[in-house]
Amino acid sequence: MRDADENRMDGSGSITPPEHVAIIMDGNGRWAKARGLPRTAGHKKGVDAVRRTVEAARELGVGTLTIFSFSSENWRRPEEEVTDLMGLLRFYLRSEVAELHKAGIRLRVIGDRLRLSDDINRLIDNAEALTRDNRTMTLVVALSYGSRQEIVLAARRLAEDVAAGRVSAGAIDEGAFAARLFTADIPDPDLIIRTSGEKRISNFLLWQAAYAELVFIDTLWPDFTKRDLEAAIEEFHRRERRFGATTAGSR
Repeated sequence: MRDADENRMDGSGSITPPEHVAIIMDGNGRWAKARGLPRTAGHKKGVDAVRRTVEAARELGVGTLTIFSFSSENWRRPEEEVTDLMGLLRFYLRSEVAELHKAGIRLRVIGDRLRLSDDINRLIDNAEALTRDNRTMTLVVALSYGSRQEIVLAARRLAEDVAAGRVSAGAIDEGAFAARLFTADIPDPDLIIRTSGEKRISNFLLWQAAYAELVFIDTLWPDFTKRDLEAAIEEFHRRERRFGATTAGSR
């Protein structure tokens, strides 16, 4: 774990990024409404912001970037909007994966994929297979994702393992539980950013965010830039991360 005080700068004088940055991308609808445009226009601009942010995170040296793309609750949105969002997802998977691979970025998708169409699941499978060995950065897309659902599923898997005799009840610890989450092979986030001025985490990475720093910014997601990401990282480095412990002079 990096120490924020000792490792604030890299050798070039640039700010050292957190290992794992997660973003709740919020504000597409408000961005469109403010301009008299349909919500779809905001979602399309949001895809542009994803592209910018992935490139910015890679340039800054972020190891893992997680974006909250579509929540389990988003299925309750109007059917037309959900259809448009799935269309944008198909477009992204078809048009951007080659660029991700060229940049050395590994793609991982987490969430309830049973609710996704067969063609989208095939696109995801192909993208994950193509980029599996890339090491420059990992891009995690939380899709049809809800953290409570994830935690319940992990508990169910543990219960099944105990019932089958694969695990003893006394051997269950935090590690055993975390190993059954969607994020078993992904480090916990150091920094979670939410755009649009809302100050909640909306069922996102609840277990994994136990010691994450939360930064809320007013920028609507379609307007999010590299400078916004840098500002959030600068705020991260102003925090003192104690992980439940105390330090000299702290209370």
